[in-house]
Amino acid sequence: MLLVTGVNGGLGALVLERLAKLPGGLDGVVAGSRTPDRTPVAGVPVRTVDFDRPGTLTEAFTGVRTLLLISAGYGEDDVVVARHRAAIEAAERAGVRHVVYTSLSGDGDHLGYAAAHRWTERRLRASTTLSWTILRNGLYAELLGVLAAPDQDGVITAPLGDGGLAAVARADLAEVAATVALAPAGHAGRVYELVGEQAIGGADVAAALGRATGRPVAYRPATLAEAREAVAASDAAPFQVPMVLSTYSAVAHGFLDGRQLDNALPALLGRAPRPALDVIAGGAGAAR
Repeated sequence: MLLVTGVNGGLGALVLERLAKLPGGLDGVVAGSRTPDRTPVAGVPVRTVDFDRPGTLTEAFTGVRTLLLISAGYGEDDVVVARHRAAIEAAERAGVRHVVYTSLSGDGDHLGYAAAHRWTERRLRASTTLSWTILRNGLYAELLGVLAAPDQDGVITAPLGDGGLAAVARADLAEVAATVALAPAGHAGRVYELVGEQAIGGADVAAALGRATGRPVAYRPATLAEAREAVAASDAAPFQVPMVLSTYSAVAHGFLDGRQLDNALPALLGRAPRPALDVIAGGAGAAR
């Protein structure tokens, strides 16, 4: 049995949809969610999986052979680590054999949300009962589309400098996760870097959005101080401010261009990845 956590999140929903399209469909697949009354795919069994309620986890994981543990981010490091610790300990108690974990790309250690991912990787390696596979996901193209969104005058003022991000389509990461989780034995003990093949920056996004919307879009780099003020004045939670700023800074200073990684994405997909600029432009075109 394969259990996928976080199926009502962006990545988890896409994984479930991908599994539904494969031969055999959702046979042997269980969805895990803290809101089990709603799932993105009808007909799949659902179990309550709430990382903030550790008492729910051992029962939820009973009978599960493979656990696709989608990172339970969106919190301070100690909160996220506690969630992941509870999930891994419950998997060990329940007799889960293999955990596939969606981590963060290896060039992301400068990011304000890297520590919880690296802790989780270390904890999985230390397990005496679990085999594991780590999917080090790059940052989503969809995220870059939000971070570099133009204002009403068609101007992108994000502090991306002249840097580029090896952004990756979330749907490609979901496809890889589904493939690995269905046949984990062949991927045991592997750490896969999964990033885009091209680093794209603010000027690239501006040009792509201009083509998609049919109106001029300009890129004018902002400073990190200006971005910090804007993010802090938004509805962002306090812990999200340094997360967003560290992302901008890492891109601007060339740490997330993917050049230092051995990218496994094309091989695991068996095809060329979706171009990140097409994903961003497609989102803008749909919104328009």
